[in-house]
Amino acid sequence: MTIDRIQDEIIEEFSEVDDWMDRYAMIIDLGNSLPAIEEKYKTTEHLIEGCQSRVWLNAEYRDGNVYYTADSDAIIVKGIISLLIKVLNGHTPDEIIGSDLYFIDRIGLAENLSPTRSNGLLAMVKQMRLYAIAFKAQENLNH
Repeated sequence: MTIDRIQDEIIEEFSEVDDWMDRYAMIIDLGNSLPAIEEKYKTTEHLIEGCQSRVWLNAEYRDGNVYYTADSDAIIVKGIISLLIKVLNGHTPDEIIGSDLYFIDRIGLAENLSPTRSNGLLAMVKQMRLYAIAFKAQENLNH
């Protein structure tokens, strides 16, 4: 499924819920269902800079696609990173680098987060893209 199709599904799911407290509950539920990151990745090298909460992100490159795992010590942030993983996981570096993550604005996420959480969201997206850029560079070196 394409990145845009996944985003459209998320927008559809969130459009059925008007109240932001209910939307936060949905995001928290997503965070609770996020598969646990291996303890060996809960290190300072995997911490995302720019997040108020602690967020660990790891990426692996298999069969031409990028796969992410993450965790956070803040329940809402864990939900946000799980949304990003849902959208970007299992795609090629080019798809991830070129993606327009329009779902963030369309579901009202950016405008309903505190400024520090919004900065953290941008930092998460940036780090996920940096992993994709690194994998693409590595692939180009190998060919």
